[in-house]
Amino acid sequence: MKTLPKLIATSVVRGSQQGESHGGVFTIDFETRECQQHVDWNTGEIDFEGRGADRGLRGIEFDGDDIYIAASDELFCYDRNFRIKRSFRNNYLKHCHEISRIDRTLFLTSTGFDCLLAFDLTSNDFIWGIQIQRRDDAWHGIRFDPRTKNGPHSSNSLHINTVHVNENGIFLSGLKTRALLHINSSFEVAEVCNLPQGTHNARPYGEGVILNDTASDHVRYVGRDGSGKAFKIVTYDDSEMEFAGVDDSKLARQGFGRGLCVVGDRLLAGGSSPSTVSLYDLVSGKTVASVNLTMDIRNAIHGLEVWT
Repeated sequence: MKTLPKLIATSVVRGSQQGESHGGVFTIDFETRECQQHVDWNTGEIDFEGRGADRGLRGIEFDGDDIYIAASDELFCYDRNFRIKRSFRNNYLKHCHEISRIDRTLFLTSTGFDCLLAFDLTSNDFIWGIQIQRRDDAWHGIRFDPRTKNGPHSSNSLHINTVHVNENGIFLSGLKTRALLHINSSFEVAEVCNLPQGTHNARPYGEGVILNDTASDHVRYVGRDGSGKAFKIVTYDDSEMEFAGVDDSKLARQGFGRGLCVVGDRLLAGGSSPSTVSLYDLVSGKTVASVNLTMDIRNAIHGLEVWT
């Protein structure tokens, strides 16, 4: 096998208190098994209410030498030394999760509005949005201008948290969509395939889809012909866990799979908690390697991309 990759990852933390770390940005070199933290997201502006909310950094995308990383309600642009160059907010960006870029447009999930926002990387402006609704047994997309006050009311009925964009259109899903959705150039929303409840990071891959089947603690590839691969997410002995029981919401648990990216033509990289990144081989069906960042059960991987 070729040289193993270097990845960039973000993490979020459940149940931590003010003054403690809320995750950050890391690079992980699988060839040397070395991990380096570049950003420690510890800020006094963090909202301590709600389900995870602002406790960490989320989706990651590259644009030339710029690194775009989403927080809950703000998009940050970092340079290659992880210094913040600029940041952007919008009234309709709330509880952002994953982001995806094609050409000069960056797409951001806005879980708090059940919507997707498009950000123009040339004009540095949010140029359109679309709220996803399920009504009368059909999917609907309601377009709006995020630069105005005439957009949708807040909504989190679908918990849209994943977006992937390619030449075939926009693909998105959420914890409660139970489906991978597609938006075409006419902004029509259609169902691509069914998904398990609680899925993260679903996207087309080859002749099928890849996803974090979070509820079952597996990373999966499922082909149109019914073929597939399933990888069990790594877990540890309970005695090794740190801060077990601190999160009263019980959301912090082992094996929570989130964060997924394609590495070359046969590997997937997947994230889990306590913050661990694993490489899965779609040809052999085996887990190639895992790197653990911390045994703090509250700390979970969120965004994950190949370092370019």
